[in-house]
Amino acid sequence: MAEPVRDELSALAAIFCGQDEWEVLNRSEADGTVFRIHTKAEGLTDVDIPLELVFHLPVTYPLCLPGISVNSECLTRAQCAMVKEKLLEQARNLLSEPMVHELVLWVQQNLRHILNQPETGGGSEECTFPPSITVDDGLWITLLHLDHMRAKTKYIKTVEKWASDLRLTGRLMFMGVPDPSENLQSRCGLKWKEMQREND
Repeated sequence: MAEPVRDELSALAAIFCGQDEWEVLNRSEADGTVFRIHTKAEGLTDVDIPLELVFHLPVTYPLCLPGISVNSECLTRAQCAMVKEKLLEQARNLLSEPMVHELVLWVQQNLRHILNQPETGGGSEECTFPPSITVDDGLWITLLHLDHMRAKTKYIKTVEKWASDLRLTGRLMFMGVPDPSENLQSRCGLKWKEMQREND
C-alpha cells in the first residue's frame, strides 16, 4: 500500500471516529482496501438522510477510480445508483490524488441537488427485467416463478423486502401441494397474501 493511501486511511479513521461511522471491511496487498463510512446528507425536505458509502481502493489507487457502493434506507435503488454515478463522475476529476474525503464532503453538500434531478436509466450498469405486460394506466405486471422452494416463510420475507425496497405493491400466489395444517383456501391449491402497500 502506497504511503499517500496509508495517510488517507489514517486521516479518514480520525475524521469518522464516531460510533459506527468508519469500518475497514477488508485489507489485502493483492486486492487493496475496502471500508465503509456512515454519514448523513441533507435531502429534499431538509431532513438528513443516512448514507452508507462503501469504498474499494484498488492497489493502483489513486491512479484509478475507487469502487463505490451507495446504500440508504431512505433512498430507492435508482436514487442510490444515481448518487453512485455522480460520485464516480466527481472522482474522475480528482484522479491521481487521494479523494475519498473530498467525495464524502461533495455528496454531503450535493445530495439534495442530485435527488432533485429526474431519475434516468442512463447509468453504467445494465439491468435486464423479465418480460412485462404493460397496462393502459402505466402499471405493469411481472410474474416471478420460483421453483423448488424449501422455506416458504423465508421466500415470502425476501419477496416482501424486494417489493418494499422497489416500492411495489401486489400479491403473492402459491400453487402446489398444500400442507394439511393450511386453511381451505390453501387446500384448493391457491394462497394469496396481500403485500404491504407503500404510498409514495
